[in-house]
Amino acid sequence: MHKTARTLHKWLMLFLGLQFVIWSVTGTYMVFMHIDYIHGDSLISNPQTKINPDKLQYSLAKLLQTYPEAEQISVGKLMQQDVYRFSIPAINTTINATIKSTQQVLLNAQTGERLSPLNQTAAIALAQYYYLGNEPITKVSLLTDNPPFELSARHLPAWRINFDHFSAPSLYISADSGLLVGKRHAFWRLFDWVFRFHVMDYGDAEEIDNQLLFWIALSSTLATVSGLILVYFRVLRRTKNKRKPMFSKRKHGGVT
Repeated sequence: MHKTARTLHKWLMLFLGLQFVIWSVTGTYMVFMHIDYIHGDSLISNPQTKINPDKLQYSLAKLLQTYPEAEQISVGKLMQQDVYRFSIPAINTTINATIKSTQQVLLNAQTGERLSPLNQTAAIALAQYYYLGNEPITKVSLLTDNPPFELSARHLPAWRINFDHFSAPSLYISADSGLLVGKRHAFWRLFDWVFRFHVMDYGDAEEIDNQLLFWIALSSTLATVSGLILVYFRVLRRTKNKRKPMFSKRKHGGVT
């Protein structure tokens, strides 16, 4: 049993050693980095503005008359401007099928003018309004499909605005609602990858490989059991043997 446990423990730990190193390194990074900084709270401002109902000159009745299929209607702000946000049914026709979805609409609450989709100038103004820093903008791009893993596809179309900072911050502004739908910087992107390695998500970013987890857990259990057996033989049993009384043989065969 001692020999079998030693062989099993050696090869299992050789197999699991790399994953243990990954857990240690990734865990250290996640503990070292402050979670508020990782979430990008220091990148943006959070202005608290109140809505004056007297300034909503475009009534809800007019809105429903123009957009009878409007749903989830809300009143909010677009910087300092009062706006309506709501969704309407949209039909996307592809080669194989017709897909029903919803589209976000942004209206000026004073004139009823439709503001969406936002153009590049409006997106830049919003990004500068939300961004706390004063670094210049390095790149502006409109994302309509194939978003990066840091942005959900439900927020498309969206404007991505990059700022000239050592952490490479990016703000994502919805072209339909004008809302800030995402923010990322280099340390947050690294944190995303570190977390995936820590939970052994080596495949799809939205689904952890349960098969891999099963074999790692089984191997870890066997390595632990074999290690406990080695502890017994190398520590406990050796200590027990040392405590046994010493016997000596006399010349004539007697024993004391």
